[in-house]
Formats: sequence, C-alpha cells, structure tokens
Amino acid sequence: MKQIIKISFLIIIFFCVLSCKTQDFSTPEYGISQTENQFKIKKVTNFRTIGNIKNIDGRILKEGKLYRSAHLHQLKNKSIKEFQKLGIKEIIDLRNSKEISQKPDVIPQNIDYKNYSAFEDEGDQLNQAKKLVLKGKVKGSDADHRMLDFYKTYATENPEIIKKIIHEILDSENPVLYHCTAGKDRTGIITALILTILKFDRATIENDYLLSNNYRKQLVQKRLHLAHNLHFIYPKMDLNVIEKLSWVEKDYLEAAFLEINKKYGSIDIYIHQNLGISENKRDEYILKFTY
Repeated sequence: MKQIIKISFLIIIFFCVLSCKTQDFSTPEYGISQTENQFKIKKVTNFRTIGNIKNIDGRILKEGKLYRSAHLHQLKNKSIKEFQKLGIKEIIDLRNSKEISQKPDVIPQNIDYKNYSAFEDEGDQLNQAKKLVLKGKVKGSDADHRMLDFYKTYATENPEIIKKIIHEILDSENPVLYHCTAGKDRTGIITALILTILKFDRATIENDYLLSNNYRKQLVQKRLHLAHNLHFIYPKMDLNVIEKLSWVEKDYLEAAFLEINKKYGSIDIYIHQNLGISENKRDEYILKFTY
C-alpha cells in the first residue's frame, strides 16, 4: 500500500511541475469569496496570505501572519525586495529531497529555511511514475483514485512530521511562508488543518482551498492548451490524467478529513493526541492569530 501511495504522490509531483491536457477541458470548481490578499511575486505562483476570514466564534484571522505559495525556485532578484516587505522570517518547504535538489528555493537573506517532507522519493520512483503516465498505464479514473489516496494518507501516514510542520507554523512569532511544488495539495492540507485548529468552519476552509484553482487558472489553462497541441508526442497517454492532477477538488480535501475521522475517531482527537495541541493551547493559538 505504501508503495502505491508513493507512486501516486510522485505522479502528482511530476504533473504539478509539468501539466498537460485533455480534448474537452472541464471547468473546475473555484473559490467564491476572495477575501484574502494575493501577491504578485514574479515567477512564484499561488502566493497569498490567509486572512480576513471569520471563524465560528466571529473572530477574524489576521492577515500577514500566514503565507502559502508554490515553490520559490524562480524567485527573481527584482522580486526579493517585494518579498522582504512582507516581513516573512521563515520558509517551510514541504517538498521531498529530490524535488528540492532539482528546483531549490531562492532564499532571501535573513530568512530561516526549513524542510519537512512527509514522503521521500526512494530510488528512481519519480521517473517510474512519469513513464507509467506517458505509456498510458494510468487512466483518468486512476488519477482520481490516486489523488484520493494521497490526500487520505498525507495527514495520517507520518503524523509526527505533520505535527512538526503545524507547530513550526503556529509557534512562530514572525510571519511564516510554507509551500510545496504547486502550493495546492500538501500546502492545501496543511492550511486546512491550521484553519481547523483555529476553529474555522468547513465551508470557509473549502473556499480557501479552492482558491488555488482561481489563482492557478491562467497557468493551468496555458499548460493544458500546450499539451493538447503536443499530444501526438505521447499518443498513448490519457490526457484526462493531466487535467485531473492540475486542479484541486473538494472531494480530495474531504477524503483527508474522513480518513482522519476513521483512523483517530474525530478531528478534535487528532488535534489533541496526534498534533499535541490541548484545548487550552488551541485557545492560545486562536487569540494569537485572530482578533
């Protein structure tokens, strides 16, 4: 099972970097309420601060504390000053060691960089995953199942790593940026957990998650169109796979929460026992990050 999940995860990584397309483009579900600030940092996609949203007690999440994005490999020198104005003092990279070696982040000065990966690419699994797709061994329906499997296991397979990530973010006294490759799946799950800890309702959490489709729309559509035109290079490849892996879907995030409930009993038990956050500590975080 773990081997299957790792292959699924690596396929996701590959197509977060290089997405390709289908004959009939489907319309993804978009976030409705764009209350947070998106920042135009050149060559960094899906970059935004989470904030200006109201939790179940009517408290509003402070902007400028939590930032999320795709990788920073192409962060340009001209953009570093704009980046530094945000006051970010720590970057948490959720990618695995092979991803980082291929596309290392550009780290501005005086910023603490840390890496926490819940999955590693053992051996040559990424290339194996790519070959499976290019040879048509993975179908659109398979991609859907693989995404669901990935979401089910990310928060539960290595809970100690997730615990470290969550505490690193919530315990920081300075603004933190956390990211993966596309800033949509691993980053989306971590954000959903943080917002759950801070007592935001599921609809608000899902809206923030779906905003990745809003902010990545132009990039994904460009890649899908290009791949459609170049499909003759790999004619056996099921192009529905690529489109499926390009967007986020509420069903994927729901699968993560359902798995947590199934394995641990409830999200609150998971927060208390596996993330090591007591109800008193949870209240402290809420006071820290909301007003």
